[in-house]
Amino acid sequence: MPFKSFLSASVAVAGLATALPALASDLTVRPATPNPLGVIEELYTLSGEVVPGEPVTLVPAEGTALPARQLAAGDNRGLTILHFNDLHNYLTDPHTKKGDTHRFAQMVKIARETRAKAGEDDIVLFLSAGDDHTGGVFDELTGFTPDRFTVDPAYLAYSVAGVDMTVLGNHEFDRGGKMLATWINSAPYLPHVSANVTGSPDVRNGEQYFPAAIALVDGLRIGILGLTTQEDTRINTPENPGLAVRSPLETVKALLPPLAEATDVVILLTHLGYGAGTDTSGKAGAARRIGEGDSAVAELAGALVESPVILVGGHTHTVLNADGLKEGFNGVPVLQAGGHGSHLGEFDTTVSVTDGGVTLADSRATLHGVKKSDIRVEKGDEKYASLQRDGDWDVAFEDLIITPLRGRLDRVLLEQIATIAVDESLSTDEVVATRYVSESAIANLMNDLLVARSASFPDGAVDIAGFNATGLVKGIPVSGPLTFADWFSVMPFTDSVQILSMTGAEIQDMLDSNAKRIVRPDELGEVDLKGYVSRGFLHFSSGLRYTIALGSDTASAHAVDVTVNGQPIAAVKDKAFRVAFGSYIGNGGFTEAWNGKVITAGVPGEVVGYDLTTLPKRDTGFVYRNEVIAQIRDAGTITPDIGARLDGRLKVVSSAGG
Repeated sequence: MPFKSFLSASVAVAGLATALPALASDLTVRPATPNPLGVIEELYTLSGEVVPGEPVTLVPAEGTALPARQLAAGDNRGLTILHFNDLHNYLTDPHTKKGDTHRFAQMVKIARETRAKAGEDDIVLFLSAGDDHTGGVFDELTGFTPDRFTVDPAYLAYSVAGVDMTVLGNHEFDRGGKMLATWINSAPYLPHVSANVTGSPDVRNGEQYFPAAIALVDGLRIGILGLTTQEDTRINTPENPGLAVRSPLETVKALLPPLAEATDVVILLTHLGYGAGTDTSGKAGAARRIGEGDSAVAELAGALVESPVILVGGHTHTVLNADGLKEGFNGVPVLQAGGHGSHLGEFDTTVSVTDGGVTLADSRATLHGVKKSDIRVEKGDEKYASLQRDGDWDVAFEDLIITPLRGRLDRVLLEQIATIAVDESLSTDEVVATRYVSESAIANLMNDLLVARSASFPDGAVDIAGFNATGLVKGIPVSGPLTFADWFSVMPFTDSVQILSMTGAEIQDMLDSNAKRIVRPDELGEVDLKGYVSRGFLHFSSGLRYTIALGSDTASAHAVDVTVNGQPIAAVKDKAFRVAFGSYIGNGGFTEAWNGKVITAGVPGEVVGYDLTTLPKRDTGFVYRNEVIAQIRDAGTITPDIGARLDGRLKVVSSAGG
């Protein structure tokens, strides 16, 4: 289908809304339109509230019947699930020197070839496990308000690629319910599921999303139940009024048994995260507190029903089953395929019908690594075979969907916003080496630029700016032109600027908490500094200067010699200051514990983080990255004089006495 025709058809079908059922315990089953480019032949959506503690009954709408079992004893179906998660709009990674990495088009090539090779009794589903937005450069096309919406690159690409379904991830709500509803309405051929999201006046159950769905493919009835994480979703904020996320476990208790009864196999399509409680499956520093995660959900699901259940998950960017199918709980296979388009997962099984029911046999899992581009590497180099080459991606798909989107982005990406004259302290290697352990020149620069930019804010300038170390992804070239794409790579997340009112005493308490989050010298051999160390370690603008005294252990680490705008902290402990943060931290940092919860990611001793959520704050609506870029444009040149330097604003010593 041509690009313009697809968009026109999407708009035409966007009004197919359904009403909520009257009873909270009843889910109404209605026929719906599956993605015509996917494999689902008939689709039935479930609408209505899943209330914890109340049994669920599936009630067919008038003129509708639940699909009856079509397969008889002795029948088999091959079932393949191709899955990805946490793509975050990293559809294609543009790079002027290395060449573009066609992440999603590589996945599309595998999906189309797998479907083309499938036998008569083989089914190949293509699923996303959520967090389809926030991070990739294509976010710049989605808009921040409905009137500025252009296109949703992720949902458009998924629709044309034949993705059969996606689940609502936490980052789908980052720009508010009105924007999410706009995105979903623009892609009516892409069904969305989540059984535990509730209360949003903008993203409505039975219209924009459904608790679950029943897909009929080649006689096989497949139930798909969606679950969204409670931990990282921006719940009941001004952008998401009324939004709540119910317990995944209680939701599964209520909905899984009747859904399993009405289907042959159930897929739990979750955006909860691998593990339960604190996930310590990865390297030190990768742990995240995720609440009710996939392992707990799988354990429960296996105990609730005897029919087959498969869990396809996301959220923690965990690479599971790299060496074959090894993850499973209580007979439920658990799948996840990394993040940012690092892998496409594949699960293969045989669904067998017997007199006693339905079983899975010969189940196996593989991961298809997505290859990165580096056209500078020539044949003969040991890296050559692992890099993206011609033929690795679906060229027709890239040309039809991604290239027109790229055309809209090129003016933004390739535009020079400044020239650079700095030193190696702002390089990517230096950023990665220092962001969690010491003062960072790139953080100094961006925070100082934000403070300078705030002079133009309607309610006046801020005194201090702070930013989370995990929001700093790369550095910049040390000389030459700086493009929008260069700076986008430094801070790809779309945090808005929040201004908190903090007294000097509260700033001291915050810095004491920050001192406990730093990666200590004795951890350097264990913590992977190249990954996300999700402790919430913060960097600040030049108006805040202090020393971290590490002490004998994490619990004893604290901040000393603190000054605010040149004044000792003791002299201003009762004075209020305006402190700017990115909205992720201002809203509590979720997994990074600026919300009064225990700091995880390898911090020992159940140390409770400082709670920023109790402080008075105002969300400006300005995007942190965009404000920094605006100030860079005004400066025209990035030099040490505007903050691109190490100036000793943070010192780290072994004890208070140094």
